[in-house]
Amino acid sequence: MTDARIQIGVIGRPHGVRGLVHVHSLATDPGSLTSYGVLTDDRGAQWTLSWRGDGVAELCDAQGNPLADRNAAQALVNRKLYVSRDKLPEPEPEEFYHSDLIGLDALENGESLGRVVIVHDYGAGASLELDSGLVIPFTRACVPEIDFTSRNLTISRPVEVNGEADQEPKRAKVHGGEA
Repeated sequence: MTDARIQIGVIGRPHGVRGLVHVHSLATDPGSLTSYGVLTDDRGAQWTLSWRGDGVAELCDAQGNPLADRNAAQALVNRKLYVSRDKLPEPEPEEFYHSDLIGLDALENGESLGRVVIVHDYGAGASLELDSGLVIPFTRACVPEIDFTSRNLTISRPVEVNGEADQEPKRAKVHGGEA
């Protein structure tokens, strides 16, 4: 486990003229953001959050002052919100916080392929990007073992990623029009 903070949300565009903002929650339950107490942003500022509507929140600074107006809200767009790791529940077996995977050494047949630098998840399944530029699907078949104590994971690249395909790539046929 590497980071004492976990990203829990992102501040979006302003909502109205009174300093409210849209907040994109990364939590399974967006409502839980209020239960974590003080959130910090990626610049170190502290905030408390109160939901005012579906995805719309009021942010108050460390002194309890809400954002003054739309301009103050606009200045916070795209700031990441973090919560202290100890306030979150431990993940279930076979579940991981992205930050737990960042920095792990990826080993294939005992040789390092690089370290995990980013975990991508666009909705169709997560993938791990290594500092070597390699991207590995985060599935049990491709990542059969994770050892947090040794700070590494075992990689078993599929043929498509490993580059050992024994067939020529199929050519797409062009239908209609000039090719």
